[in-house]
Amino acid sequence: MAFKNIIGQKKAINILLGTMARNRIPSAYLFAGESGIGKKLTAVNLAKTLNCQKPKTTLDCCDECASCKKIDSQTHPDFLLVSPEKGEIRVDEIRMIEEVISLAPYEGKRKVVIVDDAETMNQSAANAFLKTLEEPPPQSIIILISASPDRLTETIRSRCSRINFLPLAPELCKEVIRALDNQETKITDSQLSTLSRLSMGRPGLAISSDLMEERDWFFNLFGEMSGGRNKEIWADKEEMELWFNKAFLLLRDIAVLKITGKSEMLINTDLKDRVAGMSKTIEMKDIVDIYGRLSFLKGYLGFNLNKAITWNYVTIIMQNLKIKRTP
Repeated sequence: MAFKNIIGQKKAINILLGTMARNRIPSAYLFAGESGIGKKLTAVNLAKTLNCQKPKTTLDCCDECASCKKIDSQTHPDFLLVSPEKGEIRVDEIRMIEEVISLAPYEGKRKVVIVDDAETMNQSAANAFLKTLEEPPPQSIIILISASPDRLTETIRSRCSRINFLPLAPELCKEVIRALDNQETKITDSQLSTLSRLSMGRPGLAISSDLMEERDWFFNLFGEMSGGRNKEIWADKEEMELWFNKAFLLLRDIAVLKITGKSEMLINTDLKDRVAGMSKTIEMKDIVDIYGRLSFLKGYLGFNLNKAITWNYVTIIMQNLKIKRTP
């Protein structure tokens, strides 16, 4: 895949093309935006374009030469993709980055390092990485990718040229999902529409996750909570965060239906009858109240909340608000 094949991020790509055309490429980028909207894909294609071996008639990679293929397979000696292990980027990974970019390009024109989920750097890693950003070796580019750039220290953010990536419009979302979908699944138009809505403009999530299965899981736990049953519990912090995000979408749909009465405006439009049943059992002020409580609680997930206590507290909220499980 080349720049020309990336859907829905024209503004971000045009900024990159402009810097390349003027030969004013910074030593460090920060690609900021929600997960699943094409940040990493764009970063990889920037690496391919900078090191492409074929003569260029346009500022894009050929996607066919040995260099492009090696970067795609992560076997290029001048390309490194760093991702968190067990939810964290440690000092060892930063030392590896320093070692890679300290050497002159071996096969390509530039050393390119991509740090995915850069906000997961621990304090020691962030301190070590700052030194790398302060004295960037020539002919090297570091690209930080982050869905939560505010979690990066200001000193790191200030040393990067930031490019913002935005969620895709529904039709563009469908286009990406259709293009990347495994043809053996034969996705239907109805499923495509549902996935596009559930992804909230982040088609990468629809490809990498089973959004329908995640939603079923959420509703099962939601039913346990609202019914006052404690048979289930979250397995880890990731499940807790996923549940909260799904709860916000559901509360949004209940509020939208209550205010407008228009089911076509729902995210869970295929569950309009279920959402309608819930909207009849709850007042608008209670929707706002539960949203506020859950938002406040979600803000503390990074402090390793006790799963059982949090589960019980949220269950009490659900019972107090009298949200009934619909068949």
